[in-house]
Amino acid sequence: MPHPRHALSPDNLHLIGTVARCGSLAAAARELGMVPSALTYRVRQVEDALDVLLFDRRSRRATLTRAGQELLRASEHLLRELDAVALRVRRIATGWEPELTLAADAVIASAPLFDLCHDFYALQAPTRLRLRTETLSGTLEALLSGQADLALGVALDGSGLPGLHSGFLGEVEFVFVVAQQHALASAPEPLTPAAIQPHRVVAVADTAPAGRGQIAAMFFAMIGTLIPAVQFAGLINPVSSLEGAGRWIGEIYPASHMFIISRGVFSKALGFSDLHSSFLPLLIAAPTILVAAILLLKKQEA
Repeated sequence: MPHPRHALSPDNLHLIGTVARCGSLAAAARELGMVPSALTYRVRQVEDALDVLLFDRRSRRATLTRAGQELLRASEHLLRELDAVALRVRRIATGWEPELTLAADAVIASAPLFDLCHDFYALQAPTRLRLRTETLSGTLEALLSGQADLALGVALDGSGLPGLHSGFLGEVEFVFVVAQQHALASAPEPLTPAAIQPHRVVAVADTAPAGRGQIAAMFFAMIGTLIPAVQFAGLINPVSSLEGAGRWIGEIYPASHMFIISRGVFSKALGFSDLHSSFLPLLIAAPTILVAAILLLKKQEA
């Protein structure tokens, strides 16, 4: 039986990843230019050395077991590290980076980027440029995960990230748009959440891993704020008419007090002395939400 360290060679890790991506040993063998029986034997050798099953073969598709999923996650990191070592060795020998990967956000115009690449190659440098297109937080994720050396179009707050050097590139304004014939095109502005809710919203996909991108964050933020505001904050039904948990949510939800203030100011011409009891919950909610966001925010590692 081969030693586990010998079984986890770069070639074998690549084979495991290819089988997982193709979904079957036969398809992976065709892609790798191998005989299916030879590929099956190699996979069996790795499984025997680790004394685990990497694939569930009870169905027609080769599905990774939990052990196989863990090996695949670790192998992606190991293969990137091996590539990085090879690049560092060549950089030390020549003084040039053998390869430079640029992650450009989709908002970056391609024409000037290609012009810059053309000017770089005019220097006759031995460095090979690789370009990859990312979207939203996927651009920063590519840089932090080591998949890119330079990121263009990253959205950063003022604090930045330790270990990263950044420069201001410009500003991009995101706006909510509809077609001329859409029902919302003639709706009074500003559009309210209740007016937008019945319609389908199309947004650009975040290229960060699932659950870690800005789209996922905005989606959960929208669900967590829009639904209580519409259902319990008095936008449709008065809070006083609710019962049970709905009444409790309506009483403490900040949007309920914001609606009271808005109606009081614009519909009834009430002043601060009349509405001060609704301002107090908002003053308490603002620092509470801010502190909770800071404590729950997962720190990024450079």
